[in-house]
Amino acid sequence: MSGIPISSWTFAVRVWLATVLALFASFWLQLEAPFTAAVTVAILAEPTRGQALDKAAFRLTGTVVGVTASIAIAGLFSQARDLMLAASAVWLGVCVFAAKLLDGYRAYAAVLTGYTVANIAIQQIDHPQNVFDASVERGAAIAVGIISIAIVNVLMSAPDRHSRLAAQLAAIHRRIREYACATLRGESDDRTTFPALVQDIVGLRPDVAIVALESSSGSVGSAAARSAVVSLVAELQAARSLSAGCADVETEDYSPKMRELLRRDDNVRQDLSALRSVRWPTRLQRAPLYRSYRIAADTAVRAALWFGLASVLFVWAGWSAASASLYLVAAVAALGVTTPNPRGYSTIALVGAPIAVVLAGILEFIVLDGADAFPVLAIALAPFTIGAALLVPSQDPVWSGLGRINLIAIPTILAPSNPQTYDPQAFLFTSLFIVAAAAVLLAAQMLIPPVSDEKQRTQLLAEARDELRVDNRTGETLEEAMFRDASRIGQFLCAGGAHDSHGLAELLSCFDQSATVRRFNAKPTQLVNDPSREAT
Repeated sequence: MSGIPISSWTFAVRVWLATVLALFASFWLQLEAPFTAAVTVAILAEPTRGQALDKAAFRLTGTVVGVTASIAIAGLFSQARDLMLAASAVWLGVCVFAAKLLDGYRAYAAVLTGYTVANIAIQQIDHPQNVFDASVERGAAIAVGIISIAIVNVLMSAPDRHSRLAAQLAAIHRRIREYACATLRGESDDRTTFPALVQDIVGLRPDVAIVALESSSGSVGSAAARSAVVSLVAELQAARSLSAGCADVETEDYSPKMRELLRRDDNVRQDLSALRSVRWPTRLQRAPLYRSYRIAADTAVRAALWFGLASVLFVWAGWSAASASLYLVAAVAALGVTTPNPRGYSTIALVGAPIAVVLAGILEFIVLDGADAFPVLAIALAPFTIGAALLVPSQDPVWSGLGRINLIAIPTILAPSNPQTYDPQAFLFTSLFIVAAAAVLLAAQMLIPPVSDEKQRTQLLAEARDELRVDNRTGETLEEAMFRDASRIGQFLCAGGAHDSHGLAELLSCFDQSATVRRFNAKPTQLVNDPSREAT
């Protein structure tokens, strides 16, 4: 326990306090499903205040869209269960398609709209007239959870993302300078250093948006951070281009490249200075994300088929309470596609589900053991909630995933109510359906595998080749286009590209060629707008 940093402890305590506050408010408001507020806190549990607020905003937006879709689907197919299940599968696929074209909490909001239909419309599949009431109850519980975690984060001074993001960008800037110096000495290793730097830069893109919600001047800091990440990619590319001319410093091509590197470095320093002092950058730049519609479509079809297969199995089995499992199938399948390894995410869910069942059983039948006083519930939740929350910030995806699953599943299985019910049969059925959902989804993914890493790499490389053969001008500046291409490299690396040396080398070659072509096309415009020419 001594190896756990104090920041993790304070984060875990904040999560527990927010959970207790959410349950207290839900009981006071007499909501029908108070545990939904506690689950909302578990979902929004993030180490920094900006992350929690950003995720909360997108959760609220995704819930509104999902509720609207639930009412529409229930209204159109209320008399046909099979059509309702088919429509839910199609809707889930559409939302997964959108999620694969986004990143960060935007992708989370997209998949949330997908599995919200399973949580509302499918849960009320035998009573479609209750969909609207269930939607209102869910919305109220989510609002209580969002307000609870926001209050606790403010009162306990949850850390901001701004200062750490500024430090990370400054550290990357130093690494790029070291890379440039090594290139000048002929010592750089482009096969590892350059891709690693690209991945680190584009990986910070979702965090740039988070800064905007942390304070009244957050939008200014977000703009400065966005400009900084774009400028860092441009400087990194300029440093890489030196390798072609550094062998002979007398070549005509060397001096312009060196001047370009120095200019890019000065741009980065200005952007980092604007970020630290929270002022608008001298250049407002976008950080566009590369989107592969083919990969998104393939993933969406698979997600819809997984939900469809699970629906067929549960309908064939004739389980009256199978709707709860279908919701979990949709949730785990949708959330899994936002990770690099969907099947691995399902495996973690399958491992974590029995652990959560055991812990929830200990909490309900041994620790509480018939107690109905709220202070007892609050104290009893402490070790289970804090213990799970301690794992969430872990850098190990397995431990972090297990912590998140237990943080969400324990209150779901316990289902705190006022007064608390102690029904072993209900506990058994709930536990059974949670474990069954993870098992059925994993079986479906074994039958219809997710899009393989190799297929994703092949598709990304093919699209990079195609862009070189066509004039694909999108209104982006040179730097913005570089960042978009760099985000494609990041996606390639997330798909196991670090071990595909041939494919990575070709993709980097496409990146260099694209930058050269765009720079050549941009020169006439730069000459026209160059202030130094006007001065002479």
